[in-house]
Amino acid sequence: MYVDLNWVYRIKKQPIPDSLKDQYGPMIDTNNRLPIIKGKSLNTLISEYEGVLNKFEDICKQLADAALDKVVTFGHENEKQATIRWGIWHMADHSRYHQAHINQLRKWYKEKTFQTKV
Repeated sequence: MYVDLNWVYRIKKQPIPDSLKDQYGPMIDTNNRLPIIKGKSLNTLISEYEGVLNKFEDICKQLADAALDKVVTFGHENEKQATIRWGIWHMADHSRYHQAHINQLRKWYKEKTFQTKV
C-alpha cells in the first residue's frame, strides 16, 4: 500500500505528506523487512487500500500520453529511475502476481476443505 502511495506522489511531483507517512508507512522496518501490521481490522486495511488505489486512478486519469515517458526516481533511497509508464505497468504486474498467489491459496483451501469432508 505504501509503495502504491509513493507512486501517486511521485507522479504528482510532491513528497508524501507526513500524515500519510504516519498512516501508511513505513515502507520497511528497522530490519529492512516489510513491517508487520498490527491493530488494524481487515475491513480497515481493505478500505485504506481502496483509498490509495482511487488516488492512483485519479492521478493516472490526469496524465497525458506524453507524461507517461517522463523519467522519475524510485526505490528506498530514490536510487533507481524509470518512466511513469513503467511504474504503472510494474504496479499492475505486481498486483497480478499477488492475485495469482491468492487464487492458488483459495484453490488449495477448497481442495483441503473438500478432502476433510469426504
